[in-house]
Amino acid sequence: MTLRIIGAGLGRTGTLSLKLALEQLGAGPCYHMLEVAGHPEHAALWLAADRGELIDWQRIFADYSAAVDWPACVFWRELLLAYPDARAILTVRDGASWYMSFRETILERVENLPPLASPAMRALYDLGHALILRRTFRGCAADMRRAIEVFEAHNAAVVATVGAERLLVYDVADGWEPLCRFLELPVPDEPFPKVNPRADFSSALRTRVGGAGRSLKPTRS
Repeated sequence: MTLRIIGAGLGRTGTLSLKLALEQLGAGPCYHMLEVAGHPEHAALWLAADRGELIDWQRIFADYSAAVDWPACVFWRELLLAYPDARAILTVRDGASWYMSFRETILERVENLPPLASPAMRALYDLGHALILRRTFRGCAADMRRAIEVFEAHNAAVVATVGAERLLVYDVADGWEPLCRFLELPVPDEPFPKVNPRADFSSALRTRVGGAGRSLKPTRS
């Protein structure tokens, strides 16, 4: 198996909905930050990549054909080079609403998550601090204005770098049509999976950490 879809959008832009949509379309399995809880051994590989070390990406993605959310979105350039036939999807949303969601879910938990407990929690803690707080936001994640600037600069860099024929700029609120058109797949008869509102974030995290390897269940909203 090889990566065919690389999600370049930062977390809280509908990445979990996209993961489930891709899997529903048969374009998965799809890697997501919550997968790290089921594979805590991957944390060392991601941290090595963060230090600039060359790693064999297939040690992470051998069982996946797509990847979205952190930590993959941090390495979108490297992954597009490593998988030249892959397509990129940049999930987007309004900057202010993105930040409110990010602050009340990911930021709150990364800043307050104790680095103890299970190997799964330790892996998420290490990656959250290294790849979200330090690498992505360079210590400014708690500053709304600066964090939104980072968010918008990230999106602009993806659009400026990835060729239009290889990139879908995508709002998950638009549902199946643009995604299926980009992937050249038929539109399913089933509703698009709208998941992970703020109230469900903790539940999804507990499901993955408490039951590594169990699949997440869509929650319609």
